[in-house]
Amino acid sequence: MQEIEVQGTIDEQGYIRLDQPLKISNRSNVRIIVMVPEDSELDGYDEPDESVLAGLRQALSEVKAGKTIPLSELWDGIDE
Repeated sequence: MQEIEVQGTIDEQGYIRLDQPLKISNRSNVRIIVMVPEDSELDGYDEPDESVLAGLRQALSEVKAGKTIPLSELWDGIDE
């Protein structure tokens, strides 16, 4: 059995709506496991759009200014 992980939502009628279509060639019955986060897992995920946009703007300006860290150095010292 092939496993595919996708994101989606459950609508008001209880139907699962996937964020994007599955790209599989065979059409057959499937087994679905639904993992619903508990309320405690959602804490901190409601960051305001303005805060997210501000972070993206700052990151973009840092990239344009050349203030980046090479991927090869990203994990240096992580185990110390």
